[in-house]
Amino acid sequence: MNKKLWKMGAGFLAFISLMYLTGCSRSVLNYQIAESIGTLGKYENNEPVETPKMRMQREQREQESEEEQELLDILAQADQIALGYEYDRAISFLQDSEIDRSDERVTAAIADYESRKNELKEYRGSIPHLSFSNLIVDPARAAGEGYGDLMITQSEFEKILNGLYENGYLLVDIHSLVKIVEDDQGKKTFAEAGPKVPEGKKPLILSIDNLNYDGIQNGKGIATRLVLNDDGEVKALYTDEGGHDLTGDYDVIPVLEAFIEEHPDFSFQGAKGIVGISGAHGAFGYAVEESGNADYSENRRAVRHIAEALVETGWTLACESYSYDNLTNYSFDQLTQDITRWETVIGELTGKVDTLIFPYGSEIDYASEKAVWLTNKGYVFLLGLWADQDFREVTDTYMRQTRRMINGYALRNSPASLADFFEVDSVIDESR
Repeated sequence: MNKKLWKMGAGFLAFISLMYLTGCSRSVLNYQIAESIGTLGKYENNEPVETPKMRMQREQREQESEEEQELLDILAQADQIALGYEYDRAISFLQDSEIDRSDERVTAAIADYESRKNELKEYRGSIPHLSFSNLIVDPARAAGEGYGDLMITQSEFEKILNGLYENGYLLVDIHSLVKIVEDDQGKKTFAEAGPKVPEGKKPLILSIDNLNYDGIQNGKGIATRLVLNDDGEVKALYTDEGGHDLTGDYDVIPVLEAFIEEHPDFSFQGAKGIVGISGAHGAFGYAVEESGNADYSENRRAVRHIAEALVETGWTLACESYSYDNLTNYSFDQLTQDITRWETVIGELTGKVDTLIFPYGSEIDYASEKAVWLTNKGYVFLLGLWADQDFREVTDTYMRQTRRMINGYALRNSPASLADFFEVDSVIDESR
């Protein structure tokens, strides 16, 4: 044995013997021993070491503390899910978690979610549809390029979102505006329905028009494509004034995602919006047809991954025709060829879609063979364009709805028609 340790041990035994001989009580003795060896206050009754009983009690307390913290974390996560009105998912999350489901806090949370779900009311009023184009990040650099009338600025879009939120609007999925009715023969048809929303909330559909970034000059203060960041989130690629490429919240999709993250009650059960995609000039900022393009295969992979990420996070993808042309004047053959080309070039990357946005609002004759062909192909949500009114029609085979384009021209020339949604004067960017 090390001589130094032997001397310390011998000294310690001598110290204990002295304490006993002088008649010290156990508590006093424990105190003095703990003080001498540096464990004062560490163990129960200042025992010089942790006894087996003390260890068992300590481990039990630690386990109980860990279980309590886990329970609190699970309850907090369930509350976060319920903020987006996903009450069934919040209940399942609690029931599937490895916690004490008999705990009164768990049963109370489940009862609360059930109650709030039962309080949802079917909305029967008009349901507006607001449509946006790309966002101008830097108005100074975009000035003189003709973007001002066609787009709004990022600042304006953020203020519009705040105005919609404060006025009780709530993003809903377009599919919630109809219900499927099946007859005795198994034939399925559409019927009008109102989404179930909390009392006082007003449903809203949001869309993005033709998101291909065609014609946008790099370095002009506007994002030039969508990208995925390291976490698989859809962001926008933007070149700043110094020529640096940045990835972040520089267009409608990532800005809206950030707003919903801060205000989860602005999205009903994860609904985001509709993304219109044409084809002749690519998608999401990528050229996707061969035509001598060396990055053809890589671009198609990028578009496919972005499309998958959008669908997984609550976005609806829509065909906006291949040509992005006036479809009203197309013959039946021209229309069918155009849509078929879109399915070949873009649809293979997005997967099957059931929503068609008519470019410029160029709707077709709904009593014609064109409409029959479109609905038979599965395009059953058909979106036109009206400047200042909301229109929705549901037939056995399709739902037709009009959009309102929110751009610089509308802000400047039609402020009264937007007053129900937000205060235009407080929205307009001073740098315009």
